[in-house]
Amino acid sequence: MAATTCAPSAVPTEVRHRLRLQLTSEHSITVVEADRIVTDTISFLAVCAASPHSRFRPSRQVDLGWHQFILNTRDYADFCERVAGRFIHHVPDEFDAPVGRATADVLSPTVDAIKAAGLPFHAELWLSGSGRCSQCHAGCTDCGQGGGTAN
Repeated sequence: MAATTCAPSAVPTEVRHRLRLQLTSEHSITVVEADRIVTDTISFLAVCAASPHSRFRPSRQVDLGWHQFILNTRDYADFCERVAGRFIHHVPDEFDAPVGRATADVLSPTVDAIKAAGLPFHAELWLSGSGRCSQCHAGCTDCGQGGGTAN
């Protein structure tokens, strides 16, 4: 499925509500922020599905949403099968994360792909330039971050 056809509706409303509730209760974030995280997580996964050999990274907040989605294994596996035709693996690896402006630079290929696909995007989750980007690196071959082949 092309990323442009993967709207937020690719995740059923009840699943979105559950993910939002889990994020707000487990991470002390607002419902609005949780909703943005869920939305951008879906957008991130859609571009990973559409371009499995590209080098995409989630922002720290989107990685939080990805982790929460993965914990809902049946829903996540169903989403992956419908959107990607395969399971999109997340295999974190330790690395020195960039800080400041370097974070936005590292995330820019992902942001550009999301924008080019016309998918929902909340700049404050990606472009703040503060904090660390995700620890996901060189092993998430299904999302294109590693050098290996997709499963």
